[in-house]
Amino acid sequence: MASATRDAPDEEGVIFIREEDGSITAKDLETGLARGGDTRAQALRLLSEVLELHEGGGEPITEEDLEEFGIEDLETPDEPKELPDFLQ
Repeated sequence: MASATRDAPDEEGVIFIREEDGSITAKDLETGLARGGDTRAQALRLLSEVLELHEGGGEPITEEDLEEFGIEDLETPDEPKELPDFLQ
């Protein structure tokens, strides 16, 4: 059974939830975003990264990034691709 600690007023701050597998989830009460980790510190660090990206932080993807990851085309096709049988 998961358990949570809460030291902040409603809808403000972060709660920590101990999951059944022993990991810790940090959840931001204002946004509802959450991240998990092996420790409270790790979960909080990962949550801070998610919150920064959620608020528009981070760096834009460059052409070099696309090449590094092997992504050739970000254009949306005019015609949707046919779904595989298992998705139809």
